[in-house]
Amino acid sequence: MAEHTDGVPLRVVSYNIHSQRDDTAALAAVVRAASPDVVIVQEGPRRFLWRQKAAALAESFGLVVAAGGLPSLGNVLLTSLRVRVTATRCRRFPLTPGRHLRGAAYADCVVGRGARFTLAGSHLSTDPSERPGQAALFKRDLDAATLPVIAGADLNEGPDSPAWATVAAGLTDAAEAMDRADRLTFSCANPSRRIDALFVDPRIRVVDYDVVDTPQTRRASDHFPVLVDLLLPADD
Repeated sequence: MAEHTDGVPLRVVSYNIHSQRDDTAALAAVVRAASPDVVIVQEGPRRFLWRQKAAALAESFGLVVAAGGLPSLGNVLLTSLRVRVTATRCRRFPLTPGRHLRGAAYADCVVGRGARFTLAGSHLSTDPSERPGQAALFKRDLDAATLPVIAGADLNEGPDSPAWATVAAGLTDAAEAMDRADRLTFSCANPSRRIDALFVDPRIRVVDYDVVDTPQTRRASDHFPVLVDLLLPADD
């Protein structure tokens, strides 16, 4: 991707891949066709042989694993070789007995002419009683980041709800920036909700936004992928 005089371009995909339970060939083709620099995966490998499975997933996309997997409960960050990862960390949210353990993954990265950013991914609970606390912990990590943040998440609720508001505060909703908040992300079988989002630091410019709805994406997962082009401030 060519660099611009006013910033360093970065193409991002945020994608709940439904634990690879659908058409994995279509899934790989969808991501490869997008040619992303980074992919923020929800419902990625998190159990037995998770390292090998995450590596195989990344290879199928033409990418490499940056962070996540079992330590972040299935949130996986993948990058192209254009992106250099300088540090990683993971968080596990507190477990409510009887519920599904969830977390978040983070990677500090540099691309192009010294454009530095923190990539973050999370997947909040389906239980509305758990989501606010998880959102607050995720937001605390985002606020603590010293680099401009790019955060992708399946929030399991829409823009008019509390957990979404918590995560979005002070950040740019990429869909709203491109006036495309009407693009629904779930479910592929019956699109009715926008529960998948990409939020970025206000210093990052949103150039384009799409929810990729094609016959192939409808076979690949139960969520549509969110595809966003960004311009990052360069540290010259």
